[in-house]
Amino acid sequence: MKLKIGDTILVTAGKDGGKTGKITKTFPRLNKVLVEGINVYKKHVKAQGQGKPGGIIEFERPLPTGNIAIMCSTCKQQTRIGFRSDKSGVKTRICRKCEATIGKS
Repeated sequence: MKLKIGDTILVTAGKDGGKTGKITKTFPRLNKVLVEGINVYKKHVKAQGQGKPGGIIEFERPLPTGNIAIMCSTCKQQTRIGFRSDKSGVKTRICRKCEATIGKS
């Protein structure tokens, strides 16, 4: 998976299409990512005694990686991710549109 925690993404499909957010958790085996403030659902919870009151809680569900695109911090556009390796063999992620590095080295 080319996406990492802390990347800024744009949702391209679904009920939150057009919104942006940061990745908080990745699920590589499921090809899904959890994005803060995106894909929020509500759940009605029954009270579990005095210590845990009931109510309506909001939680985020993971998004499929096919429904998101990474945003380049340099050119501010949605882009694809490419890789470039330097002479010492270190691979870095690059923006396919402006050739800038994405994220940490």
